[in-house]
Amino acid sequence: MIKRLLKSTFLFFLIGILSCGNTNKQSEIQTEEVAVEKQEQPEIGEIITGANLTEKYLPLLKNKKVGIVGNQTSVIKTENRKFTHLVDSLLQLEINIKKVFAPEHGFRGTADAGEVVKNGLDTKTGLPVISLYGDQKKPSAESLKNIDIMVFDIQDVGARFYTYISSLHYIMEACAENNIPLLILDRPNPNGYYIDGPILELENQSFVGMHPVPVVHGMTIGEYAKMINGEKWLKNGIQCELKIIVMSNYNHNRSYSLPIKPSPNLPNDRSINLYPSLCFFEGTNVNAGRGTNDQFQVFGSPFLNKEYYSYSYTPEPMDGAKYPKHSGKICYGENLTNSDTLDQLNLEWLIKAYQNTSDKSEFFIPFFTNLAGTKKLQEKIEKGMSEKEIKATWASDLEKFKTIRSKYLIYQ
Repeated sequence: MIKRLLKSTFLFFLIGILSCGNTNKQSEIQTEEVAVEKQEQPEIGEIITGANLTEKYLPLLKNKKVGIVGNQTSVIKTENRKFTHLVDSLLQLEINIKKVFAPEHGFRGTADAGEVVKNGLDTKTGLPVISLYGDQKKPSAESLKNIDIMVFDIQDVGARFYTYISSLHYIMEACAENNIPLLILDRPNPNGYYIDGPILELENQSFVGMHPVPVVHGMTIGEYAKMINGEKWLKNGIQCELKIIVMSNYNHNRSYSLPIKPSPNLPNDRSINLYPSLCFFEGTNVNAGRGTNDQFQVFGSPFLNKEYYSYSYTPEPMDGAKYPKHSGKICYGENLTNSDTLDQLNLEWLIKAYQNTSDKSEFFIPFFTNLAGTKKLQEKIEKGMSEKEIKATWASDLEKFKTIRSKYLIYQ
């Protein structure tokens, strides 16, 4: 069914429907936003991801040698509401895919956070898989030989330290250096309805934070790519030729439930909503639920005061968390599985954990600065500042960011 559907839409759009796209010129590099006809009520109707708008991008891939940047979330929804992988669908349509490029967690999304992903072959398709996580986070010129166009289709969660936007940066840079256009199949940002957190200071750049944006940036991958280009964040200010397949029926205020977990330790909507707040614990001696079935929905540590925290759990090795923090030890903390949905960062959990740990000197580790993008957040917590006081210190920076962000928005 999916093959017949895709072929019919492909033939239809060969006639010339690409003219419905619109272009937005930024400097000397063109960004083409290929969109459906604008709707008066975008909040009505099912959100249709870029990957499902096959009629918009199949003509761009025909007779081309294609590279795919994807993982387990790179899927097309079929008529029976199931999913086929983008790579499998394009191969069925005889699109000439030469290579797959895999980000953190690998092409099939099974590797631990931080685990080196090696080059190899995809067992299902036999395609070469080039790792973007390990020693080489940027595709080499050699790996891009004989590639005419790259396709980026990965579900993001809208947090600066979620590394898929860092992979996007390096893909754009490599494409720009090798004169290869990048086609982005846009997807919703499940945390796209708010903006919060400190702006990253450039001296604290790392793979978990490459750009001067807040922790929660409120942009889709397509919008974020436009910002990377427009702000000239790529090496030497080069820019990447972008073609963005714009979603239908999406706006930043719409909720979106991810049909496939974006990484092993974000299993559901609750974890994805809590992730921007609880990920700070990854830079402390507190476990954020890895090694449990409630990843990023609970937190705890053997050093937290069990008189203050009544909830406890014991992390154990499991798929996606082979070596969880405090493995086999009782951790005291908090269960947030039934907490309210957040529309801002919550710092109270972090602040109270610091106040109630028996090991303050070892609470923060250097990685915390990488996650926060600044040393100031740790300093403010150690000084005893409240959440309200801390957030007031970055309020003006957020307003400046929102002004910059507005130039690159595709959706309202």
